[in-house]
Amino acid sequence: MKIGDKVRFLNEVGGGIVKRFQGKDIVLVEDADGFDIPMSVRDCVVIDTDDYNLAKPVPKTAPKRTEEKPVKASISRPEQGTVSGSERKGTELKGTELKGMEPEGLSRPQVSVYHQPETRGGDILNVFLAFVPEDIKAVSTTPFEAYLVNDSNYYLYYTYLCAEGKAWNVRSHGIIEPNMKLLLEEFEKAELNDREHVAVQFIALKDGRSFALKPAVSVELRIDTVKFYKLHTFQESEFFETPALIYDVVKSDVPAKQVYVSAEELQSALLQKKSVESPKAQPIVKRGGQNGIIEIDLHIGELLDDTRGMSNSEMLNYQLDKFREVLEQYKNKREQRIVFIHGKGDGVLRKALLDELKRKYPAFRHQDASFQEYGFGATMVTVK
Repeated sequence: MKIGDKVRFLNEVGGGIVKRFQGKDIVLVEDADGFDIPMSVRDCVVIDTDDYNLAKPVPKTAPKRTEEKPVKASISRPEQGTVSGSERKGTELKGTELKGMEPEGLSRPQVSVYHQPETRGGDILNVFLAFVPEDIKAVSTTPFEAYLVNDSNYYLYYTYLCAEGKAWNVRSHGIIEPNMKLLLEEFEKAELNDREHVAVQFIALKDGRSFALKPAVSVELRIDTVKFYKLHTFQESEFFETPALIYDVVKSDVPAKQVYVSAEELQSALLQKKSVESPKAQPIVKRGGQNGIIEIDLHIGELLDDTRGMSNSEMLNYQLDKFREVLEQYKNKREQRIVFIHGKGDGVLRKALLDELKRKYPAFRHQDASFQEYGFGATMVTVK
């Protein structure tokens, strides 16, 4: 049973056209008066199906060489010849099947005469690129399927591309209908490195009705090929019955950030950098408290912008240097109270501060700072 099918009720008089599904067992049937009637799927029988939703097998071609892999719902590449004869696997998001288009060359995509029902909240674009292993139990060797998921009420004129250096190859293009997912291609594990740099471009529109204009989208993604060898990276989702690796293309109308940086761009940036900049120090006096108390935050994230390349001992020494610097600055100001915020953690920094006070500043008085204001992670020193 699919959306668009004509059904008859088994235990009641009447019937109508399937509009949509609610869960696994309830179907909404539009009767002749235009009312949506919820019925159990078991209480309906299909008497006329929607031909658009029927699977249509593609004539089989001559056997291919073993190194040539079928690419579904995409443009035939010169080295591939004709498209393989396996059935199209494009599937609807919430219950209906949509078969992938198979254009020859860059032909004009056609919008279906059937209008997919709109969903509440669907006027906000949510588009995803998903990779699904054909056999999740053999993730290290199984082929993969790439899907474009359109979780919105818009038609998408899309293009799916892969990069080879600075050149791009179109892997699939066409139209994906509202609230549908479409199979873009299948590929073997040996072809995985060719999908490391991909792009999705599309224009969103509605056919035969007014709509809010959306800007054209062009998003490049870096696909982490290492994840394809790890079972836990494939997660359950509402779009697929099996676990999938899903990348955001547009989330809540916001395109994903450009996350791909080529090796050439990285090398160029490194060559332009004349010298390695030392970490930028932050002001150590956070704010002046009441009653003349000075507060110093010794968290390493507050002292340095960047700690990459520093060991734990180097960071601890940097914090102790700041501690000594402040004490030297105020050692002649009697009765000055200074609160050092060091955090609770495992107590390493606090112990180092107390040892430093005993060895170099035995006359200074110290105690835990106010719990109500600083929690357990602060020590107050009084200059004597």
